[in-house]
This record gives sequence, structure tokens and C-alpha cells, in this order.
Amino acid sequence: MKMHIRSILSSYLTRKPISKSPIFRSLGQNHFFTSSTSRSNQVITCKAAVCWGAGEAVKVEEIQVEPPKSSEVRVKMLYASICHTDILYCSGFPLPLFPRVPGHEGVGMVESVGENVIALKEGDLVIPTYLGECGECENCRSGKTNLCLEHPLTLNGLMLDGTSRMSIRGQRLYHLFSCSTWAGYMVVNANYLVKIDSRIALSEASFLSCGFSTGYGAAWKEAKVEKGSSVAVLGLGAVGLGVLEGARNQGAARIIGIDKNERKREMGKTFGMTDFINPNQGKGMLIVIGAGNKASVDINFLTLLLGRTINGCIFGGIKVQSDIPLLVNKCINKVSSFL
Repeated sequence: MKMHIRSILSSYLTRKPISKSPIFRSLGQNHFFTSSTSRSNQVITCKAAVCWGAGEAVKVEEIQVEPPKSSEVRVKMLYASICHTDILYCSGFPLPLFPRVPGHEGVGMVESVGENVIALKEGDLVIPTYLGECGECENCRSGKTNLCLEHPLTLNGLMLDGTSRMSIRGQRLYHLFSCSTWAGYMVVNANYLVKIDSRIALSEASFLSCGFSTGYGAAWKEAKVEKGSSVAVLGLGAVGLGVLEGARNQGAARIIGIDKNERKREMGKTFGMTDFINPNQGKGMLIVIGAGNKASVDINFLTLLLGRTINGCIFGGIKVQSDIPLLVNKCINKVSSFL
């Protein structure tokens, strides 16, 4: 499995080149992960990127991956990508759980399935997600949120039964969210996997696990951008580019991209951006009256009374089982310029 680090440089790590980042220095830009031959219902030894402590460089190590238990699937990883959240977790945020195998974006093939797995079989191509969708809980049935109550976002680095399926030299390894894509193999609860159409370009599809889908969904599912409207996007990484594409497909007339990286000017245009602002190249006078470091901000409620809204979301409001296949089809049919 090749870790496609080079393709991420222009979006996530432009201000901190990967060759200078202590977290990724030991990986290199052309490292290939090789895995042992798959053996269903047996422990597999494969290579993985392991983070041993907060802020430490990940190291390529040989690990052991257990067979899947009930409702679980073991996946052979084909491609993986980097999200800024992976960097945060390697720094110890929000919980310093180490040693850990990072990664939550990727594409893989089902190697084996545990008992009670119905929708997936060996050989299926899948994308891991950090949210599930049971379709039956109150939240799933409401149509108003993608926060499934049965299969929620997990932060404890363990499987749903409180254990891990990965170890190194007898020591438990923590997962990241519900998966760990920076490994040759991983075990995931079947409810956190989405089967995808094999016609999609797998080398790029891992971004649908998080970054691009989060931005696209924010414009499509949450903001519900209307035809002819104006949209401003602050930051043109994978999420921001997804917002541009989502706004364009929703029919926005003016789409303004804002980023301090001048290289994003041309990149943004391919995703539908009509205007670009580099705040480092502005003219005029900036007067700062006061700026604190609190995690909260004061909001004038009169502004909201005049018809304005503030909206937050996770994964762009995307429902993983219902919406990701639609995104995959858009990419295959060239409705999206992402792939």
C-alpha cells in the first residue's frame, strides 16, 4: 500500500512541509507499505505507521492485526491520505492515547468478515468512516442530523467492545476513531464502512472518507446553498475545495476563495471559484481593537434576529450510507471535478 503523501502537500501541509514535520519525517515521501498474504480468521502481521507519543515522528513498524469479531470486517488497505485531524491526534489531542496507528481516510478491500455481517463480503471495495448510519435510531429517522445514536463518533481509540484489534510486540495499539488506515490491514465495525463502486479512481477516493466530503456536504446538506447566491470559503484545503465544488453544483453565482497560499488561486478555479482573496496581499489599514484567546466568542443577538444564522456540523452533514454512494456516482459521472 502506498501512502500518498506527495498528493497531500498542496492542500494540508503547505505551511509545514512534510520533510520538516517531526510527525512524518520517518515515513518519507515514497515509502511503500507491504503486507503479508491474507489468512482469514488468523492473526496477520503487516506494516503500519505507529505514533509512540505526543509530537513524536511516526515509525514504520510490524504489527499484528487480529481477525474480525462479530459485526466486524478486516480490510486490506489500498490507499490512504492525511487529514489535519491525524496530525492533531499524533500531538495528543484530544486524548493522549499511545501507541496509536493514525489515519481515518482511505480505501481498502474486504479481506474477511466476522459473524453477523450481511451487507459486505470478501473482495468488496470500501471506504471507512468515523460516523455510522443505522437508519433506525431517532436521529437517523429524523432526517435532520447525521449523528447516528447507535454508531456514534468514537474517541477512546478502541473498538465498540472496549478492546483493540491491533498490537505490537504484545502491546495494545490504539485505533483512530473507528479505524486506522495507516496500516496494511485494519479491523473496523461493519457499520463504519461504506461499499463503493469499483469504477471510481481509488487513488483519489480516500478523500471521500473525510476532507472533501465534509466540505461538499457543508454546502449541499447543511448550508443548502441556493442557486444564484454568493459564497465565501475561508481556507482552501481539502475541506475548502469541497465547499467550492459543493457551492458550484448547488448553482452559486459567486464563489469567493480566501487563502494565504497563492498556489490555491489556480487550484480553486478548477473547483468553481470565481474570486480569490489573499489576505497577505491586502492594502489599506488594519486596526485591531482587541483579540482574546478564549474558546468562545461574543455574538450580537440582534444580528441573528435580522435573519442570520450560525450553523455547525460534523462531516458536512453527510449520512455515510445514504450520501457517500451519491458522491461516488457524481465523481464517476464527472458531475464533480474532484476526480
